Amino acid sequence: MELAGTDLLSGIIPELCQKYPDLNFIIGGEGPKRIILEEVRERYQLHDRVRLLGALEHKDVRDVLVQGHIFLNTSLTEAFCMAIVEAASCGLQVVSTKVGGIPEVLPENLIILCEPSVKSLCEGLEKAIFQLKSGTLPAPENIHNIVKTFYTWRNVAERTEKVYDRVSVEAVLPMDKRLDRLISHCGPVTGYIFALLAVFNFLFLIFLRWMTPDSVIDIAVDATGPRGAWTHKYSHSKRRGRNSEIPKTR
Repeated sequence: MELAGTDLLSGIIPELCQKYPDLNFIIGGEGPKRIILEEVRERYQLHDRVRLLGALEHKDVRDVLVQGHIFLNTSLTEAFCMAIVEAASCGLQVVSTKVGGIPEVLPENLIILCEPSVKSLCEGLEKAIFQLKSGTLPAPENIHNIVKTFYTWRNVAERTEKVYDRVSVEAVLPMDKRLDRLISHCGPVTGYIFALLAVFNFLFLIFLRWMTPDSVIDIAVDATGPRGAWTHKYSHSKRRGRNSEIPKTR
């Protein structure tokens, strides 16, 4: 995977390693900016404190995470950040930039949020280090037990369904109003670029619907309700032949 926020890391590592001689960095990930970290490690002679693991198989992530106490995320842009959930699940205290949707992922007591700057992240890490040395960090098993209740598949499915339900009752704007909204909300230059892309996408959709008409697409079975799980197995041909008998979902 790509090393996120490498420029921030290259400033954080030497500063904190000089302050805390017993501090070790274990860095997973791969990308063209890895050479920056290798140069930092060489320049400050940090071979015994900074380990660059390169790309990791997903099955190996847990074994690496449990070797640490604090997880540092230096992302500059992020929608959700599964990595911090994995780290917290393994009992690590998370220190992260507060960008994108990251502030919504974990409760305040499990994450230290920082500005995307070397100074702010160093302060966040020093706070976590102080808590670790003073014994005030939550026990790893307690962190794990908290996090494991947040993102069960049932929980994710219920939250996703709420989004679909909310979107399903919204009015569908005609194409001209969608283009007007793009132009008015995104600026005189970017707005027209986005509007042009939207027109291309719309024409592509028309082409796809011509290639595969709605009439030949299977309609999903409504499996809602406590006893509504889809337990019958239909062949592809049977489902296509019985489209008219199957109720439409939302």
